[in-house]
Amino acid sequence: MVREPIENMGGRIQNFWFSFGGYDVVGVVEFPDNVSAAAIGMAFAAGGACKTVQTTPLLTSAEAVEAMRRASKAGYKSAVASAA
Repeated sequence: MVREPIENMGGRIQNFWFSFGGYDVVGVVEFPDNVSAAAIGMAFAAGGACKTVQTTPLLTSAEAVEAMRRASKAGYKSAVASAA
């Protein structure tokens, strides 16, 4: 049921698992961009068949390193860290 809509948004299913806990199904799906991933999450949530849909973007190690590099140049100073 989900393969065609995912592929219509340029996505590719890596794997799906049934699970216990907060979510009955967990899937890893690759999309060409975050906008496509957000769109499919919105479509599934709007359909009414899912109680909850959560999308968690994953970063490659190179993307994470780039994010850390950019964060170090953001200029943010924590009020808590300054008070210590």
